[in-house]
Amino acid sequence: MGTQALQGFLFLLFLPLLQPPGASAGSLHSPGLSECFQVNGADYRGRQNRTGPRGAGRPCLFWDQTQQHSYSSASDPQGRWGLGAHNFCRNPDGDVQPWCYVAETEEGVYWRYCDIPTCHMPGYLGCFVDSGAPPALSGPSGTSTKLTVQVCLRFCRMKGYQLAGVEAGYACFCGSESDLARGRLAPATDCDQICFGHPGQLCGGDGRLGVYEVSVGSCQGNWTAPQGVIYSPDFPDEYGPDRNCSWALGPPGAALELTFRLFELADPRDRLELRDAASGSLLRAFDGARPPPPGPLRLGTAALLLTFRSDARGHAQGFALTYRGLQDAAEDPAAPEGSAQTPAAPLNGANVSCSPRPGAPQAAMGGAVCWLREKGPRRWGLPGAPGEAGLCGTDSPEGCPCPAPPGTPRLRVLPRATGL
Repeated sequence: MGTQALQGFLFLLFLPLLQPPGASAGSLHSPGLSECFQVNGADYRGRQNRTGPRGAGRPCLFWDQTQQHSYSSASDPQGRWGLGAHNFCRNPDGDVQPWCYVAETEEGVYWRYCDIPTCHMPGYLGCFVDSGAPPALSGPSGTSTKLTVQVCLRFCRMKGYQLAGVEAGYACFCGSESDLARGRLAPATDCDQICFGHPGQLCGGDGRLGVYEVSVGSCQGNWTAPQGVIYSPDFPDEYGPDRNCSWALGPPGAALELTFRLFELADPRDRLELRDAASGSLLRAFDGARPPPPGPLRLGTAALLLTFRSDARGHAQGFALTYRGLQDAAEDPAAPEGSAQTPAAPLNGANVSCSPRPGAPQAAMGGAVCWLREKGPRRWGLPGAPGEAGLCGTDSPEGCPCPAPPGTPRLRVLPRATGL
């Protein structure tokens, strides 16, 4: 056995011992292939055409009949956002999840989020009720005004837990699969609070936990399930500089098929390599200037070693790829149902931030002025207790000076942010 082959064998043998506490040897729940792989569902092209429970299940308006609004089939002539002569939910403006226009209500609200249970990244287990007695996840917890999904995942990985849950925009809880056995699912749209640390991510809701497997965004792992998903480090946050990560991939079968659902690296110095695990030979390499092919990529090896390195300036969304083992190296490489790649809608910064913008619409709440999203009024996240900073506003260090009106009912009052 040559030196490279021996090194590859030893890496596969000892990798499980090198994983951080809580790292997974594959998904806790076989992830299937979601309709949406991007965190905010910008790639959703399904046929849901009614809003979620908070929108009272109202029918969506057709995109070719919404010319009076910012988004319509006329504003998307190339079909990049998936708009057209239909009324299916879409996310053309880079919001936190798919939505649609509805007929105006007495409150003047003319758009609502859609409840699409299948439109989530694999590794997201759902929205769960958290009454606090007992808590839905029984492990350690913390709060942070800088909370993102990955901040919570990293915290729970370090604590050695399998699951991480985000709540109310700024709270993080850790737990195990046994906690889910007694858990109670809530509608997906109940987990609608924007993360305090990232305006493009959702961090649970009021008395609602958004629960993830901690393997999402880990820097290493040993993946042996028949099919699954591998994310870049720190996903769904952007990967950082000087990352050096490796994943061993060895599902049952004689060959492998990979499909990249997302690939965004900063520059040619940020590089993903695919090597044969037995020989160490380089099979393919991709970087910020050379992306992978848009369709399925079939490799005639049963075991693969993926390595990702970013340079000192590396900073981008990263990648998400699905894999599956092929029993026969000559098997038809067609992608499994639901895995077809769809173009992502470009983010529109004016609609994914609550930052002040000249001329943006405003609303008064509790004596404070809050800036609303341009496509119309929306319910901003209320804070954990009356008087505590809210999510959208203009003049505090967090950019969130909107206090809750006295007496605002809460499903569960969480402690003030203490930092994770």
